[in-house]
Amino acid sequence: MQEKEVEVKLVVAVKQVPDTEASIRIAPGEAKIDLSGVNMILNPYDEYAIEEALRLRDAHGGEVWAVTVGPDAAVDVLRTAIAMGVNDAVHIKAADVLDPLATAMLLADQVKQMGFDLLLFGKMAIDDAQMMVGPMVAELLSVPVVTRVSKLEVTDGRLKAERDVEGGRETLEAPLPAVVTAEKGLNEPRYPSLKGKMMAKKKVIETVEAGEVEVREKIVGLNYPPSRSGTKILGEGVDAVPELVRIIRDELKLV
Repeated sequence: MQEKEVEVKLVVAVKQVPDTEASIRIAPGEAKIDLSGVNMILNPYDEYAIEEALRLRDAHGGEVWAVTVGPDAAVDVLRTAIAMGVNDAVHIKAADVLDPLATAMLLADQVKQMGFDLLLFGKMAIDDAQMMVGPMVAELLSVPVVTRVSKLEVTDGRLKAERDVEGGRETLEAPLPAVVTAEKGLNEPRYPSLKGKMMAKKKVIETVEAGEVEVREKIVGLNYPPSRSGTKILGEGVDAVPELVRIIRDELKLV
């Protein structure tokens, strides 16, 4: 971390997603997930974004805001962010069925009103893994974006970021304001403290109604993956090799 200098305003966009250990079921007759009884959590990649924003605030001064788009229940992830140390939060109340561009448009409008030096996202949301919203927001705000950041420094109104690429590591620089998306390994996210949880529980979180946005993408169907066939024993030792070769060649068509 750099020595304290000019204070910065940091905004972290977060999302509520199903618990990674949840048993996912498709709603009967609908093209959506049945969330009844599913524990909802803060998107794990967003934890790295929050932690990095908190560390930058500690190094440079300033404040950290969290913002999310979603239904009433989505406010819970903002309370988690506050419990971790975020100063304040805004909930953009919207339907839970939005495509990435619609979400990005709502976030961009809100963040533009708030003002920011650095806007952080998790690399992706684990429920859809599209990795689109962060770059879209940057485009809508006409600011630089660096994705999948695994090391970040901010100084003198600029950022320096590193990210892993095939066969090496890439270093990029950009002026602020800017957008970054956080990769796993950027830091070690802190756990919410008991004091933080108590503060978050009492915190009055600003809620704004989402404006009208066009949803251009629609999920038309969901299907479970095909069930796996049972294990087939081909034989023992070298005697099984001919049959294995036949299956690879004739049934799996791999050669």
